Amino acid sequence: MHIISGTDIYDKILDASIITVGNFDGVHRGHAEIFAHLKRRSSACCIPSVVVTFEPHPLKILLPEFAPSMITTFNQKVALIEDSGIDYLVVVPFTEEFSRLSASDFVLTVLCAPLGMQHIIIGHDYAFGRGREGNFSTLEQMGALNGFTLEDLPPIGEDGVVYSSSLAREAISSGNMAAATRILGRCYQISGRVVHGRQVGSSLGFPTANICTVNELLPADGVYAVRVEVDGQYINGACNIGCNPTFDGNLRSVEVFLLDFSRQIYEHSVEMHFVQRLRSELRFSNAAELKDQITLDVATARLILQ
Repeated sequence: MHIISGTDIYDKILDASIITVGNFDGVHRGHAEIFAHLKRRSSACCIPSVVVTFEPHPLKILLPEFAPSMITTFNQKVALIEDSGIDYLVVVPFTEEFSRLSASDFVLTVLCAPLGMQHIIIGHDYAFGRGREGNFSTLEQMGALNGFTLEDLPPIGEDGVVYSSSLAREAISSGNMAAATRILGRCYQISGRVVHGRQVGSSLGFPTANICTVNELLPADGVYAVRVEVDGQYINGACNIGCNPTFDGNLRSVEVFLLDFSRQIYEHSVEMHFVQRLRSELRFSNAAELKDQITLDVATARLILQ
């Protein structure tokens, strides 16, 4: 996949293309269906498929106090889009100045002139341009004048539930990993680096890897059955997210006990995939009670992941 970013997005890139545009946070099953449809149209017409997205999320610039925590990091989003088989990813730097661009100017200067857009596919509720003034009707009128066609895909979901980034975010934030998996089409994952912690787990006989994560969105505090990718190897584990209330902790941390694994992995990068929430975070009256509960948590995680 070719990635175009910065001021290069305004250069002449393609003579013809089929495009979709959006933020695509989480790259959930609804996004995946849009990409699959884009690829089918692209293959049928023998012209490149292009995904146009924005970095950072527009709300981070326009209304930072209302900006949601991102489900995916930028690098995770890029990797997931690439896995969809897209030919080109155009990353528009979103700034206050860019936000003042009219819908028609956006179409002409970002989609038509550089990319030779012949067809555009949008989600059922997509709006764009200054003040979200652009919509399907805007594109329809511009298409008639500028020689491109368009289609508006219906809502994508199942059992009356429409897949959306906000719905995925809600499921993850509440610890409902089964719902998050249904929406995303995969287990929710975070990336990070293994760092030194307080050694609480070691003192209880369950040495944990403390994860310093770059992800903004963490599942609700509690204990989870997880699969962790370390150096290309997948390892089962039990992860705790929270502040260690039994030991009067006041900083939220992410730590994972890796099953049947003892190798030193400080400073290694990891990917943690959340399979199922086992319980909420609890305060125990003493370390012995906590150790008994961790023993049970590890056994439960082992059964779930086997």
